[in-house]
Amino acid sequence: MSTINYLTRIEFGEGEVARLPEFLAALGVKRPLIATDKGLVASGLVGKVRDLVGDATVVFDETPANPTEEAVNLAYALYQASGSDGIVGLGGGSSIDLAKAVRLLTGHPAPLGQYAAIAGGVARIHGNISPLIAVPTTAGTGSEVGRAAIIITADGRKLGILSGFMLPTIALCDPQLTYGLPARLTAATGMDAISHCLETFMAPAFNPPAEAIALHGLDCGLSSIEAAVADGSNALARRQMMVCALEGAMAFQKGLGAVHSLTHPMGAIRELNLHHGTLNAVLMPAVLRFNREAIGEKWDVIARRMGGPPDQVIEALNKRIGMPTGLREMGVTDSMMEAVSHAALQDHTHATNPRRATQAEYLEIMREAA
Repeated sequence: MSTINYLTRIEFGEGEVARLPEFLAALGVKRPLIATDKGLVASGLVGKVRDLVGDATVVFDETPANPTEEAVNLAYALYQASGSDGIVGLGGGSSIDLAKAVRLLTGHPAPLGQYAAIAGGVARIHGNISPLIAVPTTAGTGSEVGRAAIIITADGRKLGILSGFMLPTIALCDPQLTYGLPARLTAATGMDAISHCLETFMAPAFNPPAEAIALHGLDCGLSSIEAAVADGSNALARRQMMVCALEGAMAFQKGLGAVHSLTHPMGAIRELNLHHGTLNAVLMPAVLRFNREAIGEKWDVIARRMGGPPDQVIEALNKRIGMPTGLREMGVTDSMMEAVSHAALQDHTHATNPRRATQAEYLEIMREAA
């Protein structure tokens, strides 16, 4: 038996952010909390959005690169103190995931760990929560249409809180908000989106629409990422990369796999604070090779679309767009790999990889990518 569900309301187009007040009014939101980060405040974008929405808006700008339960609790305290009645998640996947977790707390008691998928939390989540509009400013995680918030909980684990009720009420996708994104961040977020398309396509669950969407997203990403990295104002490339991110996440319901089983706990290493998309890019070739024997003809399908062996294509692409050469360049040590190999077995994406990895095999994948 398979459950196939698409998904939430998506408003897509250049300039669509100007309609944010219209969408908030339709949801009955009069005093939204904007969950964002200091970089977007400094860029002036938060100010522009606040001007659109009005003076009743309050801003939480303390979102960390890898969102934490501590930050979620601070944002929720501001939500309560300000009398907010809805949330706008403005930024990359970190800000949107934090916004999702704050939204969860508007209808559920803390702590967050009890709602993690691996703790049986899916059944504890209901829909009596505040409205949320997700406004992505990068083309990477696709969190604006994803059912999960990935949060570092109070005990230091990076866990997925997963439910259909976690989907934003509206995903407001305006490619213009990604114009001028720095080349390195464009590359890292773009590889995040491409890794989602590849992993969801490889996942074994029966969901033909998700596979078709993932393949279209892969086409968009591979054809556009280098142009987007080279020229931040390339409108077509930026639009295609936002489609890639959107579609990679629309296919999440098929499941992810070993890349994310490793990058979730690796992203929780506080002393490194590594970017999720960069980690995905570095680990993807080794995971592709690990999965090859389990995915059968799917290897040939993606090879034809990618123009060569998928692992080699990704390795060459990583090099051209300036991704790190390996995990050690990013500061990951042998002892960290050992710890991550154990934590990966507990990640919610471990079970949906097409080839179930052992702890030793996860360690070998990381060593290969080191």
